[in-house]
Amino acid sequence: MSGQDAATATTVNTTMTALTTTPEPEGPQVPRGIGASVEATDTRAKTEGTFPYAADLWAEGLLWAAVLRSPHAHARIVSIDTTAAAEMPGVRAVVTHADVPGATTHGRRIADRPVFAHDVVRHHGEPIAAVAADHPDTARLAAAAIAVEYELLDPVTDPEQSFGAAALHPDGNLIRHIPLRYGDPEATGEVVVEGLYRIGRQDPAPIGAEAGLAVPRPDGGVDLYTASTDPHTDRDLAAACFGLEPDRVRVVVTGVPGATADREDAAFQLPLGLLALRTGCPVKLAATREESFLGHTHRHPTLLRYRHHADAEGRLVKVEAQILMDAGAYADASAESLAAAVAFACGPYVVPHAFVEGWVVRTNNPPSGHVRGEGAMQVCAAYEGQMDKLAAALGIDGAELRMRNVLATGDLLPTGQTVTCPAPVAELLRSVRDFELPALPKDAPEDEWLLPGGPEGAGEPGAVRRGVGYGVGMVHMLGAEGTDEVSTATVKVVNGAATVICAAVDTGQGFATLARQIVQEVLGVDDVAVAPVDTDQPPAGPAAHGRHTWVSGGAVERAAKMVRTQLLQPMAHKLGMSTELLQIQDGRITSYDGAFSMSVSEAMAGKELWATAQCRPHPTEPLDADGQGDAFVGLAFCAIRAVVDVDIELGSVRVVELAVAQDVGRILNPRQLAARIEAGVTQGVGAALTENLRTVAGLVRHPDLTGYALPTALDAPTVRIVKLVEERDVVAPFGAKAASAVPVVTTPAAIASAVRAATGRPVNRLPIRPSAAVGAPNS
Repeated sequence: MSGQDAATATTVNTTMTALTTTPEPEGPQVPRGIGASVEATDTRAKTEGTFPYAADLWAEGLLWAAVLRSPHAHARIVSIDTTAAAEMPGVRAVVTHADVPGATTHGRRIADRPVFAHDVVRHHGEPIAAVAADHPDTARLAAAAIAVEYELLDPVTDPEQSFGAAALHPDGNLIRHIPLRYGDPEATGEVVVEGLYRIGRQDPAPIGAEAGLAVPRPDGGVDLYTASTDPHTDRDLAAACFGLEPDRVRVVVTGVPGATADREDAAFQLPLGLLALRTGCPVKLAATREESFLGHTHRHPTLLRYRHHADAEGRLVKVEAQILMDAGAYADASAESLAAAVAFACGPYVVPHAFVEGWVVRTNNPPSGHVRGEGAMQVCAAYEGQMDKLAAALGIDGAELRMRNVLATGDLLPTGQTVTCPAPVAELLRSVRDFELPALPKDAPEDEWLLPGGPEGAGEPGAVRRGVGYGVGMVHMLGAEGTDEVSTATVKVVNGAATVICAAVDTGQGFATLARQIVQEVLGVDDVAVAPVDTDQPPAGPAAHGRHTWVSGGAVERAAKMVRTQLLQPMAHKLGMSTELLQIQDGRITSYDGAFSMSVSEAMAGKELWATAQCRPHPTEPLDADGQGDAFVGLAFCAIRAVVDVDIELGSVRVVELAVAQDVGRILNPRQLAARIEAGVTQGVGAALTENLRTVAGLVRHPDLTGYALPTALDAPTVRIVKLVEERDVVAPFGAKAASAVPVVTTPAAIASAVRAATGRPVNRLPIRPSAAVGAPNS
């Protein structure tokens, strides 16, 4: 075996060993199947420190990569001189745009992003060149030695100015415009309230290092080991860039330390593959924290103008809105994010008349893309702010006003789509409204009172005001507007041990655990492993919008049922009955009359059974010229009551408690579901209070975890999961709904509502600035 072949074999072996499911401990008390709190498949590996993140991978003859990034937000590149870098001892290759053999631009939806900038730099941190060297320090020094001459250009950083600015990209500045028209434009209400809202730039801020390894293959192809969330799309993008056929590029998914957008940027993987192909050696890249902030996409900063009309009883008559989203330099998922924002601009409320204008434009700000609840989170903060204004104007309790307007199954969205899925919004809101409030400090004097600002807060108790507020949010599940959602899975059983083969990436949402539960439920087997994911398997699509629970879980269920039929048919034939009269339960196969019984292990002994199946939900359609259309497969809803303490002298905010009621369809794994909801709520707390990637003239300020304030364990509030409504969606496998995005969407709106209640101030910006909660209420 050559050195190159050995490197490949070593890498594959490391990944396969670590990603294969660890067997569960034996014993009759271990939970099994759907509805049980089955332990996550990777729990043991993560707690023991053996989980194979990409930063841990190694190969014989490894080289290290570094990327030169633009220090400017907007500039013309006059020249690039790599001579000094190439001549440094230990440097094996330097690549620029001139060395890209295939497509020089890429993008998941629109191929508008250069692999390396070559004529114009459009955002701070854009890649310009990459280096491979025998030591990481050498690679970084060589990258710094590349001489680039820039002609600085004025950056366009205000999305409102983008409309009239010179084109920042050959495709123009406007990425998409959606006008939504629904009902009578002349309709008016007795009470009208207006608001202007701004949502900041939230970063995914992955705790694990972004890293990857590229290993050249003997056939002239390359294997990419990355924390990809959509490996087949990444493979196709890479193959186009490398000038290779897709079957000569393989993407192997390493351990993904959570993903909310940052793992979906192919720009990180492309330089690796180019350097591996150029040098003929394995090449590894581990991004610094600064590179991570500059390189991946963020939540779209958004400006929203609203006008709500209501009658004297508080029932909504008309909603008018203008939504402007900042895409940054490139399109990425911006068109889809705008569609969600426009479609959900009125929230989970019945609105007879709606007129919404939505735009997403290019600027020279950092790129925006997919982050949990994209589009929906921004409009939720705005329409809930409007509901608070309406409640104040009418003198109605905020929860009661919302109750008078909530959406239900059978109602119409402003897009004209009928809500056919369960929509228990009233039940959710009622549950959090009626839940017991946390005690005030004077009611529990023996407990230490945490002042806003923490245990050592500088505030005085006399300046603290408590507020209670509400947020009601919604998200769509699966892709939208005609996206072909399909996933393929294979279930194979040999001597009673089952293996699931599906390219659905477990990004922390627990798909691998769910796949085991499905097979255990359908086949009655205990020993179930989930194979590592790579692009040699059929596609399963991206890990977003809860799609793997629905589409990939559905494919696993269908494949398992096909294996079940293969197992039971011979028995049913001998017994003279149909397979439907045999059931598998508690590890045994029994007939309907109890006359026949056999253990599953005995029935499967010596047998090899397998089946492959697909799951494809019903089709959707793009929004038309008036923003109308059945664009979404399904919807999920959430209601949250927030209780906050606000120091009105310092402007500091402490979230005391968040009571959550969520529409989940069906609980598949109670422990895992609770963890997903709590994690989503915590991410929402960050968006509400601390997380804002600040820029000055397009340049990112403090791209580190000191300047970017993530919520810590000390910031995480008490989360009370008050109610989980199980109304199964009949078109979804198992009837389950997406769990983690909708609490992210709803939490910031609820916290802002509570701060309004505590201070009497409008609070129209996220994250909430201290100045918004200081002093006397605005008149």
